[in-house]
Amino acid sequence: MAMTITEKILAAHCGEDSVKPGQLINARIDVIMCHDVTTPPAIAMLAERGMDRVFDREKIVVTPDHFQPAKDIKSAELHRRLDTWCKKHNIKYYYPLGRAGVCHALLPEQGHVRPGEVIVGGDSHTCTYGAFGAFSTGIGSTDLAAAIATGELWFRVPDTIKFVLNGKLPHGVYSKDVILAVITRIGTDGARYKAMEFVGPALADMSMEARMTITNMAIEAGGKNGIMDVDDVTRAYLKEHLRDKKEYTVYASDPDAEYERVEEFDCSSLEPMVALPHLPGNGKKIGEVAGMAMDQSYIGSCTNGRIEDLRIAASILKGRKAAIRTIVVPATPEIWKQALDEKLFDVFYEAGCVISAPTCGACLGGFMGILAAGEKCVSTTNRNFVGRMGDPKSEVYLASPATAAASAVEGKLTDPRKYL
Repeated sequence: MAMTITEKILAAHCGEDSVKPGQLINARIDVIMCHDVTTPPAIAMLAERGMDRVFDREKIVVTPDHFQPAKDIKSAELHRRLDTWCKKHNIKYYYPLGRAGVCHALLPEQGHVRPGEVIVGGDSHTCTYGAFGAFSTGIGSTDLAAAIATGELWFRVPDTIKFVLNGKLPHGVYSKDVILAVITRIGTDGARYKAMEFVGPALADMSMEARMTITNMAIEAGGKNGIMDVDDVTRAYLKEHLRDKKEYTVYASDPDAEYERVEEFDCSSLEPMVALPHLPGNGKKIGEVAGMAMDQSYIGSCTNGRIEDLRIAASILKGRKAAIRTIVVPATPEIWKQALDEKLFDVFYEAGCVISAPTCGACLGGFMGILAAGEKCVSTTNRNFVGRMGDPKSEVYLASPATAAASAVEGKLTDPRKYL
């Protein structure tokens, strides 16, 4: 039976020769990602039911990130509970404060993501890891508790939509623009509980960092998971980053696999995109919205806080001053150190930016960049719902690091191509 890459991975993890969309399965979990917001409720559920156990201390990766460093007493308590639990169960891969980073940047960087695996996490953007040819999806605290205790979860096998990214990205257009264009076309529920499989020549030219930006936002179209083939770019990244377990299994969709539908994009005709409030699917070409005044620029998050993103932003900010409040957030300590070593911090400092420790921070309205009523922020994050980054009367405009940096320089939404 012909299958897609997603179907093959799920079949292998439930002990079946094949599976089909709509089928209910119980799958073995390879990696569980835990952070400071959804994990404390999960471990409390287990304790209350006399099930305070972990199925495998080496298959659980833990990092505080949403409210780290702790912003208040409640977040400090979350961190304390996480720390106590990790020590009690001798969790092998625990990244405490000082080594903690934004989870979806940290796990691939530290070698915890491999092709062919089933990875779950108590965070909706766990779909990021599909860039490595893995089935990866976000779950809630209840399912997280079940996975921690048993190492298994049930799934409904999703239908797959194939997204063919043709052409070559023009100068000044990035993977963030691609995924905003995709979501704008199909809508924020256009792939609800679907596997979003990305292929095509435009994708082949992208780095792993750029690819992770695309799969990261699959959930913003309602996707169950985003996924891509393994190629030489993937293998090169894995060769550099895999540490303990270097072997992995590569799956690929059969040529005659069935898809719910196929969506084709001519990436060579794309322009920089901005998603206006209050949906990631409310995308506009930069030419349609350029000139709109902003109060803040935010460059960071699990979507665009990697070293490639910081380099892009620095290339525009170098020798220039930010006209508005601009916050730069490296996603992990390694990225922070690399940006320091490459003297990107000098660029950001001279431009008048705030440079933060790794944190999810303002992306979810936590801290390090909260918006007041009426304020507008151009942001490299992944969501711009009402009140997402602060007051319900504030507004978030999603864009690439290049657009965010150019807009910081001019204090208004700006086409980054004029600075590149």
